[in-house]
Amino acid sequence: MMKYKAALFDLDGTLLDSLEDMANSINCMLAEKGYEARSLDEVRSFVGNGVKKLVQRSLPPHCSEEESEVCLTCFKSHYGEKMQDKTKPYAGIIEALCELKRLGVPMAIISNKYDDAVKKLTKEMFGQLIDIAIGTSAKIQPKPAVDGICLALEMLGVNPAQALYFGDSEVDVLTAQNAKMDCVGVAWGFREKKVLQECGANYIITEPDEIVDFFIAP
Repeated sequence: MMKYKAALFDLDGTLLDSLEDMANSINCMLAEKGYEARSLDEVRSFVGNGVKKLVQRSLPPHCSEEESEVCLTCFKSHYGEKMQDKTKPYAGIIEALCELKRLGVPMAIISNKYDDAVKKLTKEMFGQLIDIAIGTSAKIQPKPAVDGICLALEMLGVNPAQALYFGDSEVDVLTAQNAKMDCVGVAWGFREKKVLQECGANYIITEPDEIVDFFIAP
């Protein structure tokens, strides 16, 4: 196994178990509009393409674009206050990141969550472990666009072949492919291992401590 020089991570479903908080905010939004609540499994299937898509997929199909925008604002308001209620790093993630830090591996997060939330959660959950945190914004299009990855690579001073992208979904694998990067699918996240295999992840791991193996010289 080759030794990579930098680690790039997806956030939700890869580093953070954040599904319950997202589902709670979605259901608060739906309740405010008088719509039926969504199950945890439904919300799990809706995530991966950014908050706007999450809201659109959660709403009934007859909702207009205008109503979707109003609901998006509602969701962001609730989630901004409640995003840390139950969200936590997956077991073993902090230890893996600490070991990468000890090895001198630069790290970045590229998420389809909106940028303010990404930066807030990264600071609160990981302190100084992560060097760069990038979410979607007016300047950064959501994955599978490579805007966030390209910016992170530039800031870290590495090229795509030197970095490895870790993610839990088909969107992450496609993003890495678009950026000409190798991708590690993590099987503890929001998608099943079969999905990661079918969409072409270069590697698949089942435990966070396996993250470190890619950065230790053979």
